[in-house]
Amino acid sequence: MSPIRSIRGMRDLLPEESERWTQVEEVVYDTVRSFGYREIRLPLVETTSLFRRSVGDSTDIVEKEMYSFDSRDGESLSLRPEGTAGCVRAALQHGLAFNRVSRLWYRGPMFRYERPQKGRYRQFEQTGVEAFGIASPALDAELIEINQSCLRKLGLDKQIRLRINTLGTVASRRHYVEKLAAYLRSRSNELDPDCVRRLDRNPLRILDSKDASTRKVVASAPSIQESLDDDSRRHFGTLLELLNAASIEFELDQGLVRGLDYYAHTVFEFETEMLGAQGTVSAGGRYDGLVEALGGRPTPAAGFAIGMDRLVLLYQSVHGEASESRPRIVYCAVVDAECTAYLMRCANRLRVDLPGFEVVFDTAGGKIATQMRRADREGATWAVIAGQTERASATFALKAMREVGDQQSLTYDALVAYLRESGNAK
Repeated sequence: MSPIRSIRGMRDLLPEESERWTQVEEVVYDTVRSFGYREIRLPLVETTSLFRRSVGDSTDIVEKEMYSFDSRDGESLSLRPEGTAGCVRAALQHGLAFNRVSRLWYRGPMFRYERPQKGRYRQFEQTGVEAFGIASPALDAELIEINQSCLRKLGLDKQIRLRINTLGTVASRRHYVEKLAAYLRSRSNELDPDCVRRLDRNPLRILDSKDASTRKVVASAPSIQESLDDDSRRHFGTLLELLNAASIEFELDQGLVRGLDYYAHTVFEFETEMLGAQGTVSAGGRYDGLVEALGGRPTPAAGFAIGMDRLVLLYQSVHGEASESRPRIVYCAVVDAECTAYLMRCANRLRVDLPGFEVVFDTAGGKIATQMRRADREGATWAVIAGQTERASATFALKAMREVGDQQSLTYDALVAYLRESGNAK
C-alpha cells in the first residue's frame, strides 16, 4: 500500500522552514500591534453567500476557486478564500462597526483552488489588517505605512515597489465605468474571451488584463483621472502629500483597480520582481461600501492583506536559508535509568529558573555516548548529566558541547548561576 501524501497545492512546513516563518511573522505581528490594531480570530468556514455578496458572483474566486460544500442541513458553506469578508461579518455581528473606530487584524490560512506554482498554493497564509469608522485619507496613509514598516524591519524595502491609484467616490467611479464600458464595447472584437465576458458585469477588471491584445486596447482607454470629482481629487491629493511627507516612494498606476462597486478611493499593491509572476506581496485599499453591502449601515472602512507565503519566500531569497537560532539548549542525559526521576526534576526546575532556554530531556535513554550524539545532533550548547554518583552527592555534571573544556560537578544553584551567566554572555 502506497503512503498517503499531502493534497496537491497544500504543504507541510518542516521545522527548518517554520523557523524562518516564525522570524518573519513576529516582525509583522509586532509591527501591526505597534500601530494600535487588536487581533481578532475568525473561523475558517463561512456561509458561501458571504463571499458571493462581498467578493462578487462574477469573480474567478467565486466562480472557479472556492472550496464549497453543503452542510448536513443543506446550507452551502465555503472555506474562506480571503479574510476581509469574514472580518466585516464579525464586526457587524458583534457591534464593532457602528458609531466607533475599530482597528483589527487577523492571521491564518485561506483556501483557493488555483494552479499551484511558486508563491501560490491552494492553502496559503495571510495577515490582514482592517479599520472601520475612519473616512480620512490619513487612514489610507497609515495602512501603507504599516506595510512599509514591516518591509523596512525585514530588510525588504529595496526589493518592493508600491503601486497606487484612486477609484474616486462611488459617483465618479460609476461615471467612469460607463465611459470605459462604452469604449471597450466599441473594440470588443479585439478583447480576449474572458474580458468580453467581463464587459457587462465587471468592466474595470479588464484594465488589469494580462492578455497582449487586450493590453493594446486598454492602453488607449479613457483615464479614471478624467472622471474624478472634487472630493475624489481632495482625498487622493491629501494621501499623496502624506506619503511624500513620510518619504514613502510610490508609482501612480491607473491600471490598478478593484472590480466591485463597494471599493472607493485608494487602492494599492506592494510588488516585487524577485518572485516572477507571483509578485504581489500585499494589496489593499478603501472599501467604504462593503459594510452596507453585507447588511450594515454605511461605514467607511479600509484594509489590506499580506501574502505571508510570498513575504517569507522573498525574505528567504534576500537573506538566504534559515539558520538555526537555538543558542541556549540544555540537554539532560542520564547515565542509568534509576536516575531518571532525579534528573527530570532538575529539568523541570531549569525550565522555570532559566526562561528563554530550551531544556531537552533525553527520554529515549540508552548508553550515555548515544545520548551525547543525540545532544550534538540537537544542537545542544550544554549537557547536564546525572548518574548514581551525582544523585548521591546532590550534584549534576555539566559538559560544554560547543567548547573544549573539563566537565564540571555543580550543585543545582551553582548550575543555574553558571548557565544563566554563560547564556546571557552569548
